[in-house]
Amino acid sequence: MSRVTRFAKLALLASAAAAALPAVGATVTPIANRNSFRIGDGGVLCTAQSRPQDTRLKGIFDRAYALTCRDAAASVGSLIAVRRTVDLAREPGASGTPAQLACGTEESVNIDGLGAARSVKCRDEASKLDYRRYAVSRGKTSYLVEGLAGYDPALRIALASVVTDVPQSGTIRVATTEVSDSAAFARIQAGSLDSGSARTEAYARNNGGQFAQSAEFFETIAQREGADAGALGEALANQGLQQSNLSNFAAAERLFAQAERRGPQSDGVLQRLIRNYRAINRLNQRDGEAALAALDKKVADVEVDESDELKGGLINIPLAEGINRENSTSKQLSEFGSGLRPIERAAILDAQADQLRGIALRQAGRYGDAIRALDSASRRLREVRDGKMSSAAWLAADIAVERALVADASGNAGDATGAFDSAILLLTQTYPESPMLLAARARKAAFLARRGQTAEARTLFAAIVDQASSVPDSGTALRNLLAPYFEMLARDGSADAAAEMFRAAQELQRPGVAQTQAVFARQMSEGNDQAADLFRLAVARTRDIARSEAEIARLSAKSAPSARDLEDLAATKSSLEALRGEQVKLQSQLADFPRYKVLAPTRTELAELRGALRPGEGYYKLMVVGDRVYGIYATNAGARAMRLASTRGMLTDEVSAIRRSIYDGAAGEIGAFDVDRARKLYLELFGPVDGDVQGLKHLVFEPDGPMLQLPPYLLVARDEGLRAYKARAAAPGGDAFDMRGIDWLGRGRNVSISVSPRSFLDVRALTPSRARQAYLGLGNNQPVAVKPVVAAADECDWPVQTWQAPISADELMLAQAAFGPDKAAVMTGAAFSDTALLQDGRLDDYRILHFATHGLVTAPRPDCPARPALVTSFGGPGSDGLLSFSEIFDLKLNADVVILSACDTAGAATAQASREAGILTGGNYALDGLVRAFVGAGARSVVASHWPVPDDFNATKRLIGGLIQAAPGQPIAGALANAQRGLMDDKDTSHPFYWAAFIILGDGAKPLTTGNLASR
Repeated sequence: MSRVTRFAKLALLASAAAAALPAVGATVTPIANRNSFRIGDGGVLCTAQSRPQDTRLKGIFDRAYALTCRDAAASVGSLIAVRRTVDLAREPGASGTPAQLACGTEESVNIDGLGAARSVKCRDEASKLDYRRYAVSRGKTSYLVEGLAGYDPALRIALASVVTDVPQSGTIRVATTEVSDSAAFARIQAGSLDSGSARTEAYARNNGGQFAQSAEFFETIAQREGADAGALGEALANQGLQQSNLSNFAAAERLFAQAERRGPQSDGVLQRLIRNYRAINRLNQRDGEAALAALDKKVADVEVDESDELKGGLINIPLAEGINRENSTSKQLSEFGSGLRPIERAAILDAQADQLRGIALRQAGRYGDAIRALDSASRRLREVRDGKMSSAAWLAADIAVERALVADASGNAGDATGAFDSAILLLTQTYPESPMLLAARARKAAFLARRGQTAEARTLFAAIVDQASSVPDSGTALRNLLAPYFEMLARDGSADAAAEMFRAAQELQRPGVAQTQAVFARQMSEGNDQAADLFRLAVARTRDIARSEAEIARLSAKSAPSARDLEDLAATKSSLEALRGEQVKLQSQLADFPRYKVLAPTRTELAELRGALRPGEGYYKLMVVGDRVYGIYATNAGARAMRLASTRGMLTDEVSAIRRSIYDGAAGEIGAFDVDRARKLYLELFGPVDGDVQGLKHLVFEPDGPMLQLPPYLLVARDEGLRAYKARAAAPGGDAFDMRGIDWLGRGRNVSISVSPRSFLDVRALTPSRARQAYLGLGNNQPVAVKPVVAAADECDWPVQTWQAPISADELMLAQAAFGPDKAAVMTGAAFSDTALLQDGRLDDYRILHFATHGLVTAPRPDCPARPALVTSFGGPGSDGLLSFSEIFDLKLNADVVILSACDTAGAATAQASREAGILTGGNYALDGLVRAFVGAGARSVVASHWPVPDDFNATKRLIGGLIQAAPGQPIAGALANAQRGLMDDKDTSHPFYWAAFIILGDGAKPLTTGNLASR
């Protein structure tokens, strides 16, 4: 593949797609011609990466591969194909595998798709791990695969694939924690490749629309080639492209500026890359004029080089390296594409610039100019090697899609159909099972819908959704492109349409806490036992690896590292290798537990969710797709799908206005609550199902978009109480803060928050904690006049005043009294320190943990990164008086509920804070901060707040006290609702500021306590 790029955010083109998936018999590229290939086609994702630096390779026709599997932090095995005889038991292992293993007697086994093979079982006595080896010979070539016995299915399928030169089908049933995502796995894959192959794979993923994976490859390359300004500039530019895909436009521009500053100043190829990416960033913001201005920027010329000689047949060193595979030279020359010279790369980037210009002109309605720009793009592309580059198929497909959109906008349906089909055919042949192909099909489906071919469009959309679950990174590409599908399903409104919408909605991105809940549920699927502890340790090592990688990146980026920096860098690199080895061993040991060899479902069907709902329960799923808002309402008796009146922008404005009317953070004042907006928003969101919602006992609400930041309780569910309130407030002497009598959504019904259907079902299925003690209260930090010297760091630290006004321990003492001193404990004052908590091995003895302290979810200064934390007392060496987001993940809990009686604890964590904690997924969503950290630590449910919790009128003490004093067996959401009702009916605390801040993330139908603790 060529070192070229394609424009990012697939959604920036108008939504579209086709009537049926085209059955194109694309030629399968032989494995010998690939840098990597997938092992099998089902189960855990495993891949093989070419490893030309393997020391066991001796001749030009020898090949080697590293085998990697998702969630394993390093290679799980290796494979060689060599022109010599190999000794099955004595052949040295690959790097990272013990060279000398104690092997048993050789035997013959049958491998699917291959036939008979020689096999031997080996053991590494030092680590107590078992290994398997298989070997076959074909002609002059010997093939050997070896690796951890826990990954035996991957070893067998990999060997059969390489020997037959064709990817073999098969399901990989090996242990998995499912803690990583495709991007994190890409980092492991990149580490197994040499820099040239990694760069080729990086662009291959970029071209196929797998932008998150591509960014990980480029970052790995940059770390490996820290002194190479070109590699660094390229990596920074592609990281910026990924940020633009995620709608982080300012972050993207900062990275482009860094790429420009730190890359070679005269590199015309890099300048073109950045120019195009800047235009894409503007197009992603629908700013076509700014995109055109970016494309007009002058760039440096690129010197003419030996590309003409290459056309004439000259085989130079790079080309010779490219054909060092066991197959015919003619095949290699026909597949050759990764050796593009700078002048050729520049030409392709200029062609892409014309294609981007065409997009901007189409969006401006200048269709004739758009076609001329696209014609120029096609002409430039044909001029590079006579247009015979399969590696540039992504750009040809992009041009075809854009032609289709111009034809559609111009009313030429025939040309549009032909252009869409050309793009889909090209992508099917070159990028099968890619987000880019799914996006092209989605665009054609939208085109069909606009043409009134609803049945064909719906069929195609459904097929796209079915495929999307097995295509990594598809969620980002499809989120906005699925809007026409949601629209036609909402118009249908039937139960079948609701089931289809429910299925499609699960391809949209969700807060990272949803994945964390799924991982925790997987860990605890059969209780807290030895297997769960091993699982937890494997997850912890995965986070340690991510943190070490981040530290290596930080130290490597220093322009003038000190001697200490260099020592730390070397030590961290050494530690990283040890951590990777340990993590892979833990993953292999998990294979002894069958439950971890079964993949958790990637998708939940609506029927499954409805089957889990009880009489009187309703599940309301909100979805923001493009600029439109949709809802699915389900009970055990039925379901319906609907489009709501709000748009994304309207919903954002309404939520922001309501939040401002609750509490003005800048002024530190309670606002005059905007009841009219609260009533309007209720009608927009719940109006279509108002009759059903009014009779619910328990509402499970899954928010999306802006509603992730607003508890639904405070929406006004009826007009009668609202009218009476407004009349009282308007009367002489009326008090607008006396809001008694309003029929809030939270009055008379229990409410809990879900972040995905799968996590709701997982949490509902979990058995209660078996901890021996009921309650642990923590808070009331010890004040200090000055911070300890060891805690003083930099200007982004919190000021000492943060520790000088501790939260009262009254609510903790109240709770302790409720449970009794034999089943409850309180940790306050000096005992409540960060170091004490991190060293306490008994936290998993408690079913309820209750923190009453200050929550820090913003940053001490606008220019500082936000790092969510809870304030503690200062403790032993290294204490900073904070229990940070990262440190919370390190706690070992076994709790039914964690109560965070602190300010804004339902807020987000930045991507930077997540990465510092070793979390490479999610982030930037509400609930991804402290809530996610406590779920990761071992909490089945978390009670958290959406704004500063009040001390006035003992409001928080009464609220949490009512929750804690729940009767045995009473649902936690019921206990909270009762406490809220008490504050609603009190004149002093009837304003939502006092009673509506706390939400329950988890299953609110579960009881806080089950009664007889002594029997458990």
